[in-house]
Amino acid sequence: MPKDIRDIQYITPASIQKLNFVRSSPSYTLRRHYRQGLRSHILEILDPSDVALEKNGVELDGIRWFPRAKPKMMFRIFRTRLKSLEDGLEEIERVRIVERYLAPNFMAVSTECIVDYRKPVGRELLLCGFQEFMEGVVLDPWTVLETDELLSSLYEACRTGNDANLLPRKAWFAAIKKNGNRFVGNIKRMITQTGHIPDLAGVGNLILTPMGGIRLVDINNISPIAFANSIPTDEKGYPVCDKSVEALSLIERKIVGHPVDMNEKLYEWFLAPGRREAVKEKEARFWRMKAGDRPD
Repeated sequence: MPKDIRDIQYITPASIQKLNFVRSSPSYTLRRHYRQGLRSHILEILDPSDVALEKNGVELDGIRWFPRAKPKMMFRIFRTRLKSLEDGLEEIERVRIVERYLAPNFMAVSTECIVDYRKPVGRELLLCGFQEFMEGVVLDPWTVLETDELLSSLYEACRTGNDANLLPRKAWFAAIKKNGNRFVGNIKRMITQTGHIPDLAGVGNLILTPMGGIRLVDINNISPIAFANSIPTDEKGYPVCDKSVEALSLIERKIVGHPVDMNEKLYEWFLAPGRREAVKEKEARFWRMKAGDRPD
């Protein structure tokens, strides 16, 4: 029997086009994105003419090159099980929280929709999203590199693509630091005013753009944040709240170039040595379980 699309680890464009809410003969091309989230399938929506050019190449000055097709948009299918329409609307409302503080300059803007999914057996509501494609390089807050070395390596990574939109090095450094400072400030306001923090910890969740922007692309995993002794985890068992605060401190230090103020309430509480050790244990437990090991 066919599996529920949410239970399949890796999907193919062909399997997507068999879904009842997707056109069987679309005017676009779907391609599975190299990054697949724990909470969603991610596909690129491509112009077929761009795909043909990527496949056949083009000759310039006697040299044939094969430009990779750039997505027009990203299509996401969420694994979340919706018990009701209200569940779906609550998921969308969490995205709206992020939008109020980060859109349009600091996130990949997304339009969510709830569809009627015909499962292998029965029907169910399913959350999908059409998200802005972000060109740039992944920011890994956990890198050992510090500000100058990190920004230099990321700038060089940006140069491997189309340089047309890439700022000169000095201007890019200045823009990244300025935008990083605004990004950190907006996240802190979100924490203070709403008691929530987005997932800043996941690999690939943050993109630095050729124009010196910083964008959050995983906008659906949003955690409540509370100054409590217990260490919360998400539905997967990951201590995402604490790890996101840690990632925020790393962005502030490594991108903005500001020393972390351990007297600031947020950092004083979540980055306390004893708490960090407890978080480290929970994180290790999560990875053991994800790898298939049984919990202790």
